[in-house]
Amino acid sequence: MRVTFATAVLLSGLVSLAPAAQARDGIGAGGAAALGVIGGLAVGSAIAGSANNGYYPGRPVYRAPPPVYVEEDEGPICHFERRRYVDAYGDVLFRRVRVCE
Repeated sequence: MRVTFATAVLLSGLVSLAPAAQARDGIGAGGAAALGVIGGLAVGSAIAGSANNGYYPGRPVYRAPPPVYVEEDEGPICHFERRRYVDAYGDVLFRRVRVCE
């Protein structure tokens, strides 16, 4: 505890003894303007990004497709059957025949 307190007192003393920065020693007017513009763009984009959250837009993301209605056929029900057939040469063949009920 004493070491932490002593370190904090020492660092606060060093910070208070540092000389104040002056404009003539630092960046010129053009550099200061450029840094101001860059900082303004960064802060503006952060504010704009927080206002428009892309993950929750406030409306449903998934929309179900509309229901599809199908009319049933009223016609006959048809299917295919295999039927035996004997040709003119006496060979026995099987044919697929469409049968409607």
